[in-house]
Amino acid sequence: MHTIGTRTVLASIAVFSALSTLACGRKDAPSEGAPAASSSAAPANTHVTLALNWVPEPEFGGFYAARESGAYAKNGLDVAVRGGSADVPVVQMVATGRVEFATVGGDELVIAQARGADVVAVFATFQTSPQCIMVHAERHLTKIEDVFQSGTVALETGLSFTKFLKTKFKWGAATVVPYDGGIAHFLIDPNFAQQGYATSEPIAAKRAGQNPQVFLVSDAGFNPYDTVVVTGRKFAEKNPDLVRKFVLATRAGWRSYLDDPAPTNAVLGKLNKTMDAGTFSAIAEAQKPFIETPETKTLGLGGMTAERWKALSQTLLDLSLVPSAPNPATLFIAPPP
Repeated sequence: MHTIGTRTVLASIAVFSALSTLACGRKDAPSEGAPAASSSAAPANTHVTLALNWVPEPEFGGFYAARESGAYAKNGLDVAVRGGSADVPVVQMVATGRVEFATVGGDELVIAQARGADVVAVFATFQTSPQCIMVHAERHLTKIEDVFQSGTVALETGLSFTKFLKTKFKWGAATVVPYDGGIAHFLIDPNFAQQGYATSEPIAAKRAGQNPQVFLVSDAGFNPYDTVVVTGRKFAEKNPDLVRKFVLATRAGWRSYLDDPAPTNAVLGKLNKTMDAGTFSAIAEAQKPFIETPETKTLGLGGMTAERWKALSQTLLDLSLVPSAPNPATLFIAPPP
């Protein structure tokens, strides 16, 4: 199951220079599950690649829906959607021009820009971060800070959200251990808590017969945009119409997926066989309120504001994760209306 903690931001930045050297002369892998090329003599659509920072899951459903429904093609685009993993440095792939688009966490974008990667956000899928701490409901904890007063908590302590929690709340008698990426220990230890995504690990725990309780990190005050599509600033400046069409088609894909995820889930299920159909369906339903919020009614799906980026940048500055807070205007391009 995916969690933001598996994407180690600071470590990935270190490979920037190496990737700059490798950027030329390497061919992209074919798109997962992409339709066969047409034999029609019609002009070819413009080919671009969207590199995901995790494996194909409902978190990315709208991108696959845009491809499968023809939304990208209708906008003159041939989009290769490439699944990733925790080790794929997608920010650097965009910054070096190896791919045109990629998905990242909002905090990752701010940190990357502060370290010299000239990338910019064009679409923010998750308006509310699903990052959470999952505990057993039988412990009867009432707030997120209670998690750190007893039992065991599995966290990646070097990440932005865990640094935020440690700074904001006094960590008491709880034993903090490294997060291993799964829920196996949670299933057997009633005093075990762990990081996760509210749209992922709790669902897996429920399907395994447990009764998880979720504390959202966003409720504690750390709420970055997530599954943010980024592109290179120079690429965006040279290709504004292409970027605009990509965003409009992506928005249409997410609208389609939110309304009816079943057709796209069938495609995702062929690409990711670690989940069954029921899990795909449950995640797609659980993530809806994190993607479509009161703000998106005004901004549209994927919309962003300078105020949100400014607040995130200031938090990362306060945590000493960036040397200075970037100008919010440099972090995103407002999606078309």
